[in-house]
Amino acid sequence: MKGPASGRIHGKRALRLLCAGMLCVGSLVSAATLPTPASDKAVLRINGSNTVGAKLAPMLIAGLFEAQGLRDIGIAPTGQENEQRVSATDSDGRRLFATVAAHGTGTGFAGLKDGSGDLAAASRPIKDSEHASLAGLGDLRSVEAEQVIAIDGLAIIVHPDNLVRSLSVQQVASLFAGDIRNWKAVGGPDLPVELHARDDRSGTYDTFNELVLGSQGKALDGHAARYESNDRLSQVVSRHPGAIGFVGLASVGQARAVAIADGQSQPMLPTPALVATEDYPLSRRLFFYANPQSQTAWTRAFLEFVHSPAGQAIVFKSGYIGQTIEAIRLPVEADMPQAYRDLASQAQRLTVNFRFAEGSARLDNKAQRDVGRLIRYLQDSGKTMHAAALVGFGDARRDPARTALLSKLRAMAVRRELSRGGILVREINGLGDTLPVASDTLSGRVKNRRVEVWVY
Repeated sequence: MKGPASGRIHGKRALRLLCAGMLCVGSLVSAATLPTPASDKAVLRINGSNTVGAKLAPMLIAGLFEAQGLRDIGIAPTGQENEQRVSATDSDGRRLFATVAAHGTGTGFAGLKDGSGDLAAASRPIKDSEHASLAGLGDLRSVEAEQVIAIDGLAIIVHPDNLVRSLSVQQVASLFAGDIRNWKAVGGPDLPVELHARDDRSGTYDTFNELVLGSQGKALDGHAARYESNDRLSQVVSRHPGAIGFVGLASVGQARAVAIADGQSQPMLPTPALVATEDYPLSRRLFFYANPQSQTAWTRAFLEFVHSPAGQAIVFKSGYIGQTIEAIRLPVEADMPQAYRDLASQAQRLTVNFRFAEGSARLDNKAQRDVGRLIRYLQDSGKTMHAAALVGFGDARRDPARTALLSKLRAMAVRRELSRGGILVREINGLGDTLPVASDTLSGRVKNRRVEVWVY
């Protein structure tokens, strides 16, 4: 990501979106103004997802400490499994620290409720039951509370010598449900299938259960080995020829990820570009959830840092996909609609998608921040005037005309937000339910309702 944009942002709303999506110059609280608590009290406490907490959260805290000018920064285990302590020394020689307890997404929301945590790390969106339970804190689905910090691909992993290169979501579900017990049934070796899965407290398991098992009406086989740690699961799969498991993208390790197809989509590997756009069928968002009514100075400074270019660089370094926007070339395919073929042959696609609720043209929380990121990218690239194209898509409905209309309205909603930031879009198009990236399920329809951004 390049430096601060020189172009002017027009309108208070556009400026607010820009600051929400990227670190505004001078907005990060300086070290001199951040309080140093008593030596036995953490400046920041993060509970929740092992996917977020095992590597990413400690690295982000260390990055914040460095940005604040602290020294002697260290990350060390506390002695409790999956718990870490990040410590540093300030200019007066005082030691301060933050803690990360990575025992599963559900424990993060429990920490917010009982006050034992400042942030909940989550590898899935907050559940309705959790949202209701935490209603006393405010709206945990508001843009102030729900912070998308990275994109992850849920990798389906096998032993590196396994001959299977791709699987459909239906086949993955049948494998983990125990309906397929030998790899020969899916074109693999004559070996029994050995199942490895995350534990029930894990957001990774919740995501897998929703996107794979639940979408096919299946349940996990009771004989599957269960793990609290992504890394441990991956290590075991890489050593067992008949093994299959699922982990976050950063934990593939010595195992091998297989390509996944969902519905009418082509098999896709969890590559950075496909995960960044959330086109990969098993892509997911990683979150921090904050108390929307009460945040400490350290919590606010940390969240600002996470969204900054420096924070997103740490996301990439940790093995996940940051939200930094890049331009990529897509091959022209024969089954593309003509308008899309023309676009692919003349322009580049940006690694950002805008997504919406069902039947709605309202931007979700990530999209609101992405508006700021996109404005900044287009300014830095000198593409503020008639260089960007927006393509809207919808999910399959009984009324194709309404789907096509909604897909165009979504593109128009993004154009409206960009215009408030001084960006004039070259063209918009609504392609309805063509080119689906996921199946016609609840989670799949969310992925299919999107607006892509292209630049000439």
